[in-house]
Amino acid sequence: MFVIWVGGYYGGVMVRSRSETVLARRVTAGVSADDGRRPDDVIVEEPLEVRLDGELVATTMRTPGHDFELAVGLCFTDGLLAGAPVASCRYCGTGSAVDTEFNVVSVDTGGRAPKPVARLSTTSAACGVCGTTQIDELTSRLSPLPRYEPWDTDVLLDATTRVPEHQELFARTGSVHAAAAFDRSGTISVVREDIGRHNAVDKVIGRLFLDDLLPATGHALFVSGRASFEMVQKAWAAGFEAVIAVSAPSSLAIRTAEQAGLTLAGFVRDNSCNVYASPRP
Repeated sequence: MFVIWVGGYYGGVMVRSRSETVLARRVTAGVSADDGRRPDDVIVEEPLEVRLDGELVATTMRTPGHDFELAVGLCFTDGLLAGAPVASCRYCGTGSAVDTEFNVVSVDTGGRAPKPVARLSTTSAACGVCGTTQIDELTSRLSPLPRYEPWDTDVLLDATTRVPEHQELFARTGSVHAAAAFDRSGTISVVREDIGRHNAVDKVIGRLFLDDLLPATGHALFVSGRASFEMVQKAWAAGFEAVIAVSAPSSLAIRTAEQAGLTLAGFVRDNSCNVYASPRP
């Protein structure tokens, strides 16, 4: 049974502000500057330190909210759990959660996961992994996806049009990414937002993991922005059959999708998209 401890209290809930109101001046080319400043909502960005069985494994810049999902998803997609179940997850397993401002999450498997190896540097909001060695490690442990029926592109495209209605943070700030999981009927089951695309994806995967819904067979992953290698690798690790992105994929993302047997589509524009990889015949 998975147990969540928050701030030392079982079943507690910690609500964090995910946006802040600041004052800004609106400036238009060719128009005299307006000296007045008006309220503007901006997204919050803070570091999250992730620990697995007491060991520091990563520090990522993220938008507070769904932190347990993010921590579990990151540990899962990085292969750190190695099949071990998560027994508990809590803010700061080494002291007071208040002292660390709820920016440390401890994931515990009771020692059933292998001793983790930490990432070498802080993960920014722009990217998650770097280095040929780490890329090879992330893909070498994965097997090609089981064969599946080709995805109906109409379903993929329709889902992308409905994700924005779930993006409450984007509506307020205009500066966050979203990831969403949906099935072959187009039903969207999970939507998460974050300043980092990789964090939004980890939050979706973490939620599915905690709900015992992995591998995500029969599901596709929507990603706002570009489809980088990491987006495809995480989708592959979680068992998604397809990834559709608003922007373009990278060459490495395409090669990784082909290796996985994963459908990869991008450049969603005006109810159309480019398909860069699809199931092997």
